[in-house]
Amino acid sequence: MDGLFNPLPDDQPMTTPAIRHLTLTAALLALGGSLAACGGSEPSFKPLELNIAHINDHHSQLDAFPASELTLDGVPTQVELGGFARQTALFKSVAGTKNLLKIHAGDANTGTLYYTFFKGKVDAQMMNTICFDAFTPGNHEFDDGDSVLKGFLDELATGTCKTSVISSNVVPATGTALAPTGGTPYLKPWAIKEIDGVKVGLIGLTIASKTTNSSRPLATTAFKDEVASAQQAIDDLKAQGVRHIVAITHLGYNADKALAAQLTDVDVIIGGDSHSLLGDFKAVGLSSSSGAYPTVVTNKNGETVCIGQAWEYSKAFGLMNVAFNEAGAVNSCGGKATLVIGDQFKRKDAAGAWQTVSGTERTTLLANLAANQPLVKVVTPDATAAATLKTYSDQVAAERAKPIGTTTQALCLVRTPGEPTNRSSGTAGCETANALAQGSDMAQVVAESFLYAAKRADLALQNGGGVRVPLAAKALSMNDAFTVLPFTNVLLEMELTGAEVVAALEDGVGNYLDKGETSGGSHPYAAGLRWDLDMSKPKGQRFGNVQVRHKSSGAWTAINPTQTYVVVTNDFIASGKDGYTTLGNAYNAGRYVNTYLLYTQSFVDYVLAKGSIGRPARADYSHQRVTTAAGAQLP
Repeated sequence: MDGLFNPLPDDQPMTTPAIRHLTLTAALLALGGSLAACGGSEPSFKPLELNIAHINDHHSQLDAFPASELTLDGVPTQVELGGFARQTALFKSVAGTKNLLKIHAGDANTGTLYYTFFKGKVDAQMMNTICFDAFTPGNHEFDDGDSVLKGFLDELATGTCKTSVISSNVVPATGTALAPTGGTPYLKPWAIKEIDGVKVGLIGLTIASKTTNSSRPLATTAFKDEVASAQQAIDDLKAQGVRHIVAITHLGYNADKALAAQLTDVDVIIGGDSHSLLGDFKAVGLSSSSGAYPTVVTNKNGETVCIGQAWEYSKAFGLMNVAFNEAGAVNSCGGKATLVIGDQFKRKDAAGAWQTVSGTERTTLLANLAANQPLVKVVTPDATAAATLKTYSDQVAAERAKPIGTTTQALCLVRTPGEPTNRSSGTAGCETANALAQGSDMAQVVAESFLYAAKRADLALQNGGGVRVPLAAKALSMNDAFTVLPFTNVLLEMELTGAEVVAALEDGVGNYLDKGETSGGSHPYAAGLRWDLDMSKPKGQRFGNVQVRHKSSGAWTAINPTQTYVVVTNDFIASGKDGYTTLGNAYNAGRYVNTYLLYTQSFVDYVLAKGSIGRPARADYSHQRVTTAAGAQLP
């Protein structure tokens, strides 16, 4: 457990002050019991130390990320980052930690060929090498509907793990896949775990608007208000004598902080969705932290709430320690998120080429990491988990290895220009990508590939959240394409007026900005279309100087509100998902042609045709000038 939280050994001798403290505590407990009998005070509780190991948003990223760049001992160093079998090894390494809960905060599915081919089966089997105590479904668990989610949960239920699947605000209709008639519902609002003789309540929350707008749940599956549902679950647990409440949420880091302030009696929030890296990782070259680990806020009662999240894609492991006092409230919280890496390294030589670190240099580096860098953990993959994964990786290896071309420079991933989280951390050349007005290179190139595929289209539109990872400058394979675009969308051509095009752009930004959300998955990117964006203005006034690029001449002219343009986009937002109401209205009116082009294959064909791809000319980016919601103009 080197580099991780170690609770004090049970056999550590007590000091005299500690004995005095226990004597005083016993006296206070006796007094509290007497007063309670007379109706004069709140009841006392057994003090409890709780340890919570957790991950979130692994998104079918079961293999490690090779050639990820960190700064180790002050030197840029390439490492193998993450890998689910390493997570299994870490969870097993803390199995002896007292009063341990193991939690997954959602979005296990969607993101690689493991999901494309096996629809969650592999993810469930890998999760069962850890045996989580509780799992809360994220929005991406519903990407292929309730029936596919049922299959994933059936697989998760095999074996002896008995993971509790909880979400207090998701209510499937009776008779549907997740609530079979006469059977046991797949989702429970809460679960109770007995820890050291004390009942601990776990409640789950799945982000409502994002799931209904951005995934494909059944129309009959209700996604209720998160705050009201959480409070109801807490009240239900309190009525059963449960005092300690852990919320497992898939809402996003900022939403978790806001949630805490609106709830009574919540003690801990273990979250997901926003892929937030919490903690100070600047020393290892990552400056994209969203906040402290744990983040400490207060609930509606004014009591302490501890919030944790563990980044994304099996790259980080969270371990939180929470101490409850005799009043049943949080007395303190600590712990950290830890980056998970392998034991092989590369550094640049005098000529600037990456070379394997070996011999004494490697030995010294490993020793320094163990002694001086608690936020990075060198982990050997668990053999059982690695063997389970290999059963499936062999099946996809041939397909995913097919070469398609190269990237001449890094294509950085951003959802919203100016967002606080750098989703491209660890990708060389993307260190400040989230702070630039141009936004996402990756989404821009994807949009260009759509426009290339749809020969009659004037412009292309893509939602930023549909593009999943950045690409480093390297040779590209089919696997890269399916990791960037992992969903099963096809391209539609829609005939829209210029006014409708601008309204659709306003829809995409308003979908998250006007709801106080920061995930920005609906944020628009386009090819053949560019604009100035001012997010400090109200909806309807955010997009200005909107211009269209002529297909033949390449000249840019102001969009004509009454002219009809052919817009190619994915069928997901074309049908009105992700808040694109204007597109949905046109779709419902039958104003589209289905090209039946798989959007991932369109990107592959674009790379194959070009041979190599890089960042577009700056003038061709959809975002020309951007002002943030706070009024700052981005460079």
